[in-house]
Parts: sequence; structure tokens; C-alpha cells
Amino acid sequence: MHTHSLSIPPFYCPSTSTTDEKMRSPDSSHGRRRRSSDIRSTPDRFASSPISVFSSSSTASRSSSHNSNQNPVKLAAKSVAEVFIACFTPPETKPMKDFGNSGEFKHPQAGSNEGASVNSYNSTLTKEKGDAKFTLEEIFKATRNFSPSFKIGQGGFGIVYKGRLEDGSVVAIKRAKKVLGNMLGDKQFRSEIQMLARVEHLNLVRFYGYLEHEDERIVVVEYVPNGTLREHLDCMQGSILDLAARLDIAIDVAHAITYLHMYTDHPIIHRDIKSSNILITDNLRAKVADFGFARLAADRDSGATHVSTQVKGTAGYLDPDYLKTYQLTEKSDVYSFGVLLVELVTGRRPIETNRGHHERVTAKWAMKKFIEGDAILTLDPRLERNLVNNLAVEKILELASQCLAPRRQSRPSMRRCAEILWDIRKDSRDMAASDGYLLYSGGSDSVGER
Repeated sequence: MHTHSLSIPPFYCPSTSTTDEKMRSPDSSHGRRRRSSDIRSTPDRFASSPISVFSSSSTASRSSSHNSNQNPVKLAAKSVAEVFIACFTPPETKPMKDFGNSGEFKHPQAGSNEGASVNSYNSTLTKEKGDAKFTLEEIFKATRNFSPSFKIGQGGFGIVYKGRLEDGSVVAIKRAKKVLGNMLGDKQFRSEIQMLARVEHLNLVRFYGYLEHEDERIVVVEYVPNGTLREHLDCMQGSILDLAARLDIAIDVAHAITYLHMYTDHPIIHRDIKSSNILITDNLRAKVADFGFARLAADRDSGATHVSTQVKGTAGYLDPDYLKTYQLTEKSDVYSFGVLLVELVTGRRPIETNRGHHERVTAKWAMKKFIEGDAILTLDPRLERNLVNNLAVEKILELASQCLAPRRQSRPSMRRCAEILWDIRKDSRDMAASDGYLLYSGGSDSVGER
């Protein structure tokens, strides 16, 4: 683990309470407002300030008087370690409450660790994270011999099944395609299990284990029940994500990538950040998945600045600098994240083949509108256009433009992206509160009015 623990950013540690309020925006598509059940917002939670991460640590405060006679250096080290461990403690989840009526715009109880369990963000896991080797018999039993009724997805890697282990844990079981002499598939499989075994974060899918037997290649990971971000943007989950929920998802993804770049034993580049690799929980929290293309970053201690490697990724998200030079850095993930930000604002796919020439590449079209001062025209037409949303869109696209800079040296770090997104969320909430906006999810003619 890197020695950044004394400067843990506010976005790295999830709050131990979830009572902060959300800004919500209704849908005005087709000249009508949608019912509150049609548009979805993330459950309420309060964003801790940078200082409160340390000052509100109940463990540190309880032990301060008891250990007053001990070595102060040891005490300081212990306090920092306790805070760092708290970063992996999931927040308490509560039923969604309306921003305007909750009356809970206040700081949470300091140091609360309620809800600290393996079931982070409403996942269904009960087993500890690990890199266990499963037997074929266990996999067959979990999936009922790979029953078609258990199939939940399919991709380039193979088919994904929902399974239940003997201890009752519900998992996702990725079964690789069987291709004779598929050395590339074997390499991708081993890369994924090696990377998954290295990481643990609330916004990354949890790794259970794997199976490698004869021609079977299987990865067992956390089952996240609510589909992918792309499915939500396409309304395949039956509801529309409001702008506040999309901003929260962007922050979750920024947390995950920052962790990979800064807080693992060796920095990791995901290399395939995209909406279909972001899983959404029932509480509308995001978890980054699919580490098949992940690579260890350059060893900075040795003076290396990049990794020279074959280009991997998905069209529309690929860093043009990486495409041109074959030099991979963490800033390639930043570029992909910039594309994702545009996707969240517009609701469009990165490449829209059915649109006119000038709108076919969504990021290029959105950046042109932003530069021309028409950022609000890029907002998903199903979302409400009001003062709060207008300002948020402007700031999100400004960050996206920095992430999409042609030269990697001009792009911000993922840590900086997360900090900026936190500021955008805070400013939006402050404006909503001061201007009296009722940021409901729809259903009122007075939405967005004083």
C-alpha cells in the first residue's frame, strides 16, 4: 500500500452516514412530467468534509484519553491506521427521502459504523473476499449445470451466470468461451484474476475466486443485481436516472479509479472504463467491473513514465494519445472517464451511428456545444432544464473537456476529477437549498420553481 494515508482525500472514504440530501431533477420529455416512480435518484447520504474524516473518528476519540500516557508517535500512527481502515467500511443505507422535506440537512453522527458488513451498497455477498479455487462440481451446483435460466449476460469474454454457492452467497459466474488454442483468452483470464486478487474497494466488484480446469476458465465475482449503467441510460431498467443520481455514479467511478491509480500496492490501469462495465446496485451506487484488459502501471520508482503495450479497449473510449504512441499511462483511464462524463450528461452512446455526421461522435459534438456556450443543449432531453441542472451540466462538461485533452500531460489526475465532482455536487445542493428549488423526481407542476 502506498504511503498516502496522511493525506487521504475526502472522496476516498465513504461517509459513515447516509443522511445527506440529493438534488433531484424531473423529466420533461415529450412536454409532460413523469411520475416519481419513473425517474430514479440515489438514496440520501451526507458527504463528509475533508476534516471530518479525521475529527469525527469515534475510535480515535475514545482511545485518546485512555492512551494519553503512551508514545505520541505510536498514537498518531494508530489513529491514522484506524481512519484508513474506516475507508473500507460501507455507509449505512437508508430509505430514500425527499430533499425538500427530509429536514436532515445536518452533519451525521460522528464515527458511526452502523451497517458495516460485507453487504456493502445492498450487494448480496456474505462470504469474505478471496482468491479461492473452485471445483467444477461447485460451479455446476451453483448454476444448475449452467442452466439457461441462470444466464444474466454475455460479452466478448463469454457468458455470465447468476449462481448460488453452498453457503447461500449469490454470485456472478463468468464462463469463458471455449476456443481451441485461445492463448489470448487465457492471457485475459489470468490478467483478470490477478488484478481482482489485488484490489478491494466499495466501488469495485468483489472477487470470490476462479476455476481453471482443462478447457474451463471461470471467474466468480460479486453479483450486482441492478444491471449496467448503459442499461439505465437506455431505460432498460424501467426508469430514468436523474442528474443527481448520474453525478453520484460519476463520483463512485472516480473513487474506484483513484483507488486503482493511487492506493493499491502497485498502480493499476483499468484500460476499459465504459458504461457497460459499470454495475449499478439497488441503491443506485456504482461498481466498476471487468478487469480483463487491466495492466500494472509503470514503476515510477524506476523512472519509467509509461508502459509500452498493444492497444486494448473499446472504440469510442480509447485515448487517442495511447492509440498513436502505444504508450499506456493512468491518463488513458482519465480520457475514458471524460467520455463517460459526456455519456452521463447526454444519455447518448459514445458513437451514435444513426445520427448525422456532426453528432456521430458524442464527445466531439458535446465539446463543440460546450465551447459555443450551448452546454445545456447536450443535456439528456428526458431531464429537467432548470438553473441547478444548467450549472451542473456546464461544470461537468468543463471537467470532461479537461479529461479529453489530446495530450495526456494536459489531463487532470483521477483524484482531481473526484475532487471537482464533489465540489459540483456540493454547489448544486447549496444552490438548490438557497434558491428554494424543490428537486423532486417529478409529479409536481411547481418543480424547479420558487
